[in-house]
Amino acid sequence: MGDFDFFVGTWDVANRRLTTRHVGSDDWDEFPGRSVARRFFDGAGSFDEITFPTRGFSGATVRIFDPAAGTWSIYWVNSRRGVLEVPPVVGRFVDGVGTFYADDVDEGRPIRCRFIWSRITPTSCRWEQAFSTDAGDTWETNWTMDFTRASD
Repeated sequence: MGDFDFFVGTWDVANRRLTTRHVGSDDWDEFPGRSVARRFFDGAGSFDEITFPTRGFSGATVRIFDPAAGTWSIYWVNSRRGVLEVPPVVGRFVDGVGTFYADDVDEGRPIRCRFIWSRITPTSCRWEQAFSTDAGDTWETNWTMDFTRASD
């Protein structure tokens, strides 16, 4: 519990997102973001809203800790679709790195989805998303966010 306490506050975000997934592309779209994160349930919950001013949409993430399983479930919603994306990715932090997985569908094909939270310091952290079309044998990272704590 409290694993996402490091994320509380306001962050400037450098986004890199593949322009086309599942084709071996190395063409990245880079754009800024701004994230504001809070905690709730004494650290057993985390919420953030991120805006992408040059892309015309925003998103929100809700993270809930399951004390019986010792895992976090992470849910995403964006302003374009307006629906809570399910299933959540589920996982935990080990040695300062959070790894979370879900089975999902992307562009009509079944995928395994992975989120990794890493490089966590008081002033920076990194999130990345990767998809696997072969049940986790190989992964294609398709979105990274490098967070830098915003000045007050």
